[in-house]
Amino acid sequence: MGIGVSLLLIAAGAILTFGITVESESFLNLNTIGIILMVVGAIGGVITAVMSSRGGSRTISRERETVYRDREPDREVIREEDR
Repeated sequence: MGIGVSLLLIAAGAILTFGITVESESFLNLNTIGIILMVVGAIGGVITAVMSSRGGSRTISRERETVYRDREPDREVIREEDR
C-alpha cells in the first residue's frame, strides 16, 4: 500500500469524521466511512512499516539476475619445464 497512501486514507477519514457534520440519518453515514478509512489507513501503515523493516517491500519489484558462467573444458596444462 505504501506509507503515502496510508497517510492519505487517514487524512481523508479524519476529514469525514471530524470535519463534516451530518444532520440527516441516511443509510450512508459519512462519520462511519471516515472511521473505516482511518482504520484501513492505520492497518496499511503498520503493514508497510513491518514489510519495509523486513526488507519485503522490494519483493514486488525484485529483479533476479541470472549469471551464466561458461566452463571451459578441462585442458592439460603443459609447463615449460615438463617439455
